[in-house]
Amino acid sequence: MSSRSVQYSTNPLLASKTPIWRSQFIVAGIALGFIGLVVRAAYVQVIDNNFFKKQGQVRFERTLEIPANRGRVLDRNGLILASSVPMPSIWASPEEMDTSNPKLKELAVLLEIPYSEIREKIKDPKRKHVWLKRQADMALGKKIKELGVRGVYTTMEYKRMYPEGEAAAHVVGFTNIENVGQEGVELAFNKHLAGKSGSRRVINNGHKQVVEGIGEEIPPEDGKDLQLSIDSKVQYFAYQKLREAVIDNKAAAGSVVVLDAQTGDVLALANYPSYSPEKRSNFNAVQMRNRALTDTFEPGSTMKPFVIALAMEKGMIKPDSPIDTSPGKINVTGKTITDHHPLGILSVSEVIQKSSNVGTVKIAMKMTPKDIWEMYAQVGFGQKPQIPCPGAVAGRLRPYKTWRPIEQATMSYGYGLSTSLFQLAQAYTVFARDGEVVPVSLLKREDKVVGVRAISAQNAVAVRNMLNMVTGPGGTAPKAQTMGYSVGGKTGTAHKQEGKGYAAKKYRGFFVGMAPIETPRIVVAVMIDEPSNGRYFGGEVAAPVFSETVQQTLRMLGIQPDMAVKPQVVAKAEVESF
Repeated sequence: MSSRSVQYSTNPLLASKTPIWRSQFIVAGIALGFIGLVVRAAYVQVIDNNFFKKQGQVRFERTLEIPANRGRVLDRNGLILASSVPMPSIWASPEEMDTSNPKLKELAVLLEIPYSEIREKIKDPKRKHVWLKRQADMALGKKIKELGVRGVYTTMEYKRMYPEGEAAAHVVGFTNIENVGQEGVELAFNKHLAGKSGSRRVINNGHKQVVEGIGEEIPPEDGKDLQLSIDSKVQYFAYQKLREAVIDNKAAAGSVVVLDAQTGDVLALANYPSYSPEKRSNFNAVQMRNRALTDTFEPGSTMKPFVIALAMEKGMIKPDSPIDTSPGKINVTGKTITDHHPLGILSVSEVIQKSSNVGTVKIAMKMTPKDIWEMYAQVGFGQKPQIPCPGAVAGRLRPYKTWRPIEQATMSYGYGLSTSLFQLAQAYTVFARDGEVVPVSLLKREDKVVGVRAISAQNAVAVRNMLNMVTGPGGTAPKAQTMGYSVGGKTGTAHKQEGKGYAAKKYRGFFVGMAPIETPRIVVAVMIDEPSNGRYFGGEVAAPVFSETVQQTLRMLGIQPDMAVKPQVVAKAEVESF
């Protein structure tokens, strides 16, 4: 039958009547659906929208930290000791990553970490952020971007750089990976240097790309620069000479301190062993110890000038007063104190020049323990140095009421009390500054400072002349002589304490002095710990470092030589007494 013969208009199905309620039901259902959507939309967007706003913010809004640039650390001449440079840091978003991505192996090669380590870091899809490598170089950051691994990103951070390296490490210190100071002035002045990070709110798309900034951006406040009193050239030279001396004498360690006697500025403070602040993985406690400030020792014969100065202040002696040291030993309450060999009758000046224990004890025992204690305390012994460096110690100076006669005797030549090398250097400013103890500073000062008077100018000059004799013919430290400049100072050699007694063959040798001798500009203190190459007296192991450091420092400061520029006659040194 042909399809044309079918009459659709007469189809019985079309001819039947549809109940009206069916159409009404369908229309009502559609209307109710629209009403429900409108109500839901109103509820979500108007009535109770906090939850959904929060979820939208969590998924698409981010607060980005804008890091502040840490302030620079500068030396007294404006040369950089520490600064920050931008470096890319690599991080990943595990929730976005595909752990089966073959590019992950290439990523591991670029980052120089095991592939298994990357898999471990990104295995938890709930984590939103994991670091893969902090403070990488620019070339690596570029390669990571070009690799194009989904879920791997770079962000810019600041990395701390230290141009002077290990030479200035104990002064400058270092920061951690978060740019927070951990040692040295980086720690002591962390708030000053750190600044304050800024922030901005952004909207990200599904690929974590910023598509829009929202709200007001809070700019970062960069840290402030810090100018130290340190002269980086003096610091480097002093460190190099110290390092050579420690190695040549097969010593365990050493320290050197250089002070400007006029301003109290610390021009150099170096220790060896040292460390490189940028190589944190190689740090150890031995290298990091700022020995000039943290290590204390019995100062030995370097204390004798203070006893002599005090006795002159009291009018008991004069520089040419005779002191009979025969027969080279003295008994104090049953204990015998000796010189290295009998010296006979000496002037007070020669007691210092020859470093006579017997002569010093005879002078000291004429005074009271209180007198000596007050003198020591006045020049800074037993008190923590007022310098913003972590770990600075006070040393040990027991109350004078507890001193027995033998202790009064031994303290006059440096046994029974302890000091740091830095304290010893500052104490000697009393002789360099005509009787005033100079307050020290690690920050640059331009003006001459007012010191605290401890002895008269006349007696300070008299002791200074005695210290000059120590470095001349017949003294204990001719190796301290410096070409072109007159110098003065005092040697010290002390047995190291071990347990409740003293080690038989372990010593510290030190020398502290000043130059030029008429109007001193600098004070230099040197300590060599446990020299073991056949020499251990301070005049042999520490005095040469003093000599070279003084000469170079005065030249750098533009101080004119006060002596003919020719090698001085170096006489055979008297072996110093302990």
